Amino acid sequence: MLVIGLTACSDSFLEQLPTDSKVEENFYKTPKDAYEGLVSVYDALQVDYDGFTNYIIISEIVSDNCYAGGGTGDAANGLDIFQPKFDQFAPIWRKYYMAIYRANLLLSKLDGVAWGEDTELRARYEAEARFLRAYFYFDLTRMFGNIPLVKEPLSADGYYVEQAAPADIYKFIAEDLKFAIENLAATPYGSIPSSEYGRVTKWAAEGLLARVYLFYTGYYTGTNDLAGVFTRAQVTAYVDDIIQNSGHSLVEDFSRLWRAANTSFVGENNKETVWAIKYTYKGFNDANKFDGSRWQVMVGLRAKASPPYGLGWGVGTVSQKLWDSYSTADKRRNSSIVSIAAEGITLEAKDQRQNTGFFWKKFIPYANANGNNATTDLGANYQNDNFEDYPVVRYSDVLLMAAELHLAGGDIAAAQSYYDQVRKRGFGVLDNTITDAVYTSNYARSLSGADAKSLIMEERRYELALEGHRYWDLIRQGEAVAAQAINNASNDEFTAQYRPETKGLLAIPETQINLSRGTLKQNNGW
Repeated sequence: MLVIGLTACSDSFLEQLPTDSKVEENFYKTPKDAYEGLVSVYDALQVDYDGFTNYIIISEIVSDNCYAGGGTGDAANGLDIFQPKFDQFAPIWRKYYMAIYRANLLLSKLDGVAWGEDTELRARYEAEARFLRAYFYFDLTRMFGNIPLVKEPLSADGYYVEQAAPADIYKFIAEDLKFAIENLAATPYGSIPSSEYGRVTKWAAEGLLARVYLFYTGYYTGTNDLAGVFTRAQVTAYVDDIIQNSGHSLVEDFSRLWRAANTSFVGENNKETVWAIKYTYKGFNDANKFDGSRWQVMVGLRAKASPPYGLGWGVGTVSQKLWDSYSTADKRRNSSIVSIAAEGITLEAKDQRQNTGFFWKKFIPYANANGNNATTDLGANYQNDNFEDYPVVRYSDVLLMAAELHLAGGDIAAAQSYYDQVRKRGFGVLDNTITDAVYTSNYARSLSGADAKSLIMEERRYELALEGHRYWDLIRQGEAVAAQAINNASNDEFTAQYRPETKGLLAIPETQINLSRGTLKQNNGW
């Protein structure tokens, strides 16, 4: 019957398209088409083919903040990042190049759209797409180092792209961010329509540029120049622009930033969020939608929820070293980390691997009083449909980057001012938990000494713990700093060892190397 059916179909029938089909030949004609194409680029932010290899999870496990954790069988499933299993990072490579393809496709079609006289709209869409492409490339090159630089949609005869030099990748990223900064409106936070939360802003582009600059100049060159596109002075001016003109500011109580840390959760889209990846439970377990966070469940408590902390897989158990590094008076410790002992939680660990007794409080799935994960009570799936947004750039991060940049430029007073804002909030000055005098007497730190840079980096650890920044902050300070922080020689399951031969880079997926027919070369040490 199949043969009869196929032979009975004429070529003309097979060549017909349904009237509502959207393909390249009849798409990208109107601004509405371009907007849908832009949404598809944003949509790639949410995609995770598996939760284990999400960028945030990887970044914390390879740092000194966390162990791999998970179940006792997960060591064989590739959770040990420093000793990866075959093709461990294939899903994340696939995700990012899929995202770059979408951005490149949209950008290649913009000239064919009937914009009329609305040149500002065209510039905005291009700026957003180029920001997102820069974001994807930055994550990729930090993880894998030498990667193919694909600037446009590839034809079938162009798939075998050689790896580019890092300087070329970073120049491309910087140029994309330059365009974004110059073409996105300087709309203050308070004037941004709620319907546009999650869309890229000028402030997000300036903040990401500072992050790119600090990593590139630290890890690669040690100079004050970002691939010939930006100087330190220019980048410093951009972060000052965020501080002075964006309308963003600190939420006074740090704990209110995290749903599981305070019943008075300030909510998403708050004044401190410069840019976030948005998630929702409304995919309702449709595996093809990727609307929800698939990595959030990984850091939930293994085997049993303990409200407000939800059920998950116990991945990324937090090191006691991170817990102990905080001052007991620092509100960020208890707001960022779940301590099983300190909070009197009875945890049925079962097969929990690398059980430190500490788990993520930031981003942990939220459990209602009935013991169900909140996403389950909403009729969604507790694995695929977690809904906590991930703040890619927070205002406190901007302040600390500004402190670092001003310190490098010799303006200690400005660096101190920005640094103090973050640290004072951490100890409760902004929400009046303690007075400024108490802070000054007991917790203040001066940036006037030789250890000023170290103090800023230490503050970044306290402020941004479990948000995917620590590892990159370590390796941009040099291999000696990274090794000293990460190495934890022991005779049990908590051994960790930074391997300098890798230069901190992850293994390029073997499947990609094989598919490239020898074009791609594996990173050293793998």
